[in-house]
Amino acid sequence: MKVRSITILLLIIPALFCAVWAQKEPVYTHPLGVQAYTFRGSWAQGIPATLDTIASLGITEMEGGPLPGISTAELRAELDKRGITMPSIGAGYNNLVADPEPTIRDAKILGAKYVMVAWIPHDKSGFDLKTAQKAVKDFNKAGKILADHGLTLCYHNHGYEFVPYGQGTLFDYIAENTDPRYVSFEMDLLWTQFPGQDPVALLKKYGNRWKLMHLKDLKKGVVGDLSGGTPTTNDVALGKGQIDIKAVLQTAKKIGIQHYFIEDESPSYLKQIPETIDYITGLRE
Repeated sequence: MKVRSITILLLIIPALFCAVWAQKEPVYTHPLGVQAYTFRGSWAQGIPATLDTIASLGITEMEGGPLPGISTAELRAELDKRGITMPSIGAGYNNLVADPEPTIRDAKILGAKYVMVAWIPHDKSGFDLKTAQKAVKDFNKAGKILADHGLTLCYHNHGYEFVPYGQGTLFDYIAENTDPRYVSFEMDLLWTQFPGQDPVALLKKYGNRWKLMHLKDLKKGVVGDLSGGTPTTNDVALGKGQIDIKAVLQTAKKIGIQHYFIEDESPSYLKQIPETIDYITGLRE
């Protein structure tokens, strides 16, 4: 009799645990998104086929822009066929500063609301105040032009901006001296963790200045620096690295970030992306 009772308990307890877990609110409640660069090794093999792969993963948002071998209008049509939207496109710093019009045109065709700049050109000796000052001026100017066309400029941190300056860093200098009406930010998690910053603390510090996020994790044991570069093999599936992803997503939700893009630069991106999706969709409050 005791054996039977124990057996019943062993069957009931896991079922009750699963029922309670299932009732908890998911941490990640936004559409699944991906950065087009993640599939850099796939696009040349066929744009429609790569988009099919992306759609098959349940991804409905993509950050990117025009792709070689297809017109921007044709790309929009292919995205529409698969129910994929492109809320954000990338733009090169120099191109955007020299002439924002092509970027504005592409954004309108693709239905984007955000224009992301991921790199500020700087000397190999390192990022400095003079470069940051120029970036502030350029971002304010380009950001106003984009805003006049209904677009929001977002600077994407890349790790090298966290050079100590004053009571903070040169990233703080950029954030504090750019006009919030015209310049917002996209947080790249790996490039926040790698230079030794706390993603959660930085999200809280600048609140709704953060509009977008690159979901990336950094391999455990890797010690970073201010170079803005690390081997692509240090990109790991979310939940397997150094970053407290749950805390990041909870904070990002509180401050209002709406668009999240998985960016996996590792050679194993096709294997790791499903692992990342399973991890974030499985997180519960």
